[in-house]
Amino acid sequence: MRIAYKDISIKVIPFRFTDPQNELILFLHGFSGSSSDWIKVTELIDSKFNLAAIDLIGHGESSSPTDLSYYKVDSITDIIKTAVQVFQKDKVILCGYSMGGRAALNFAIRNMAIVKALILESSTAGIANENERHLRVKKDYELAQFILNHPVSEFADYWMNLDLFDSQTKLDRITLDEIRNTKLKNNPVGLANSLIGFGTGAMPVLINELKNLNTKTLLITGSLDPKFSEINKLMSELLPFSEHISIEGTGHNTHLENPNKFCEVLNSFLMKL
Repeated sequence: MRIAYKDISIKVIPFRFTDPQNELILFLHGFSGSSSDWIKVTELIDSKFNLAAIDLIGHGESSSPTDLSYYKVDSITDIIKTAVQVFQKDKVILCGYSMGGRAALNFAIRNMAIVKALILESSTAGIANENERHLRVKKDYELAQFILNHPVSEFADYWMNLDLFDSQTKLDRITLDEIRNTKLKNNPVGLANSLIGFGTGAMPVLINELKNLNTKTLLITGSLDPKFSEINKLMSELLPFSEHISIEGTGHNTHLENPNKFCEVLNSFLMKL
């Protein structure tokens, strides 16, 4: 299904909507991914929940406008709220991976009253160090220009070969081809503007906001991803109602590398809400 936001279109997949009274889990994918990234996960989530996912702005089958303002945190937050309202829910559970986790965290801080729980996989609250933040903005801008000036296939190969995703080399060829094909379907303008408008350096720094977030939060990282494991350990110490779980033998994308264990962790957390 598609929902309208201003003059653009956002793709939303209602994976499961069996009972309007059931609580809604809304899934938010990572950079260069799409809502279809969550298919295997949704098959393993407790049946008492309704499940849906968004193609974030500039990704998948959602619009990829040239206007950069659509990719800023205000618009991304409004798009998520619009999706939640489509399902007529006054409370939502957000599950976001990487970029999607950053979007979920920004949304929760701005809309605490309607977020029942947060599940953040390999995410961050922004880059506190000013020099590091400016460097990341510069690197994201350079990558955006690369995306605009090269075939999407070249970007997909570059992205999948980053050290961050080394652990995915153990995945079977069919799965790797599915990941690559998802990236190939993206619009270069959408990807580039997503980096410039909502890259890790461009997003608001939320470190000082974490202590005020009264939402139950599950932080998930992979044991083979030391950078984000450390980031999430620190976030967990600042969030008043959180737990941090490390999934053994996985890297940055735990739900892709071990969906069974990822969902076991999720279902355990959801039972305690």
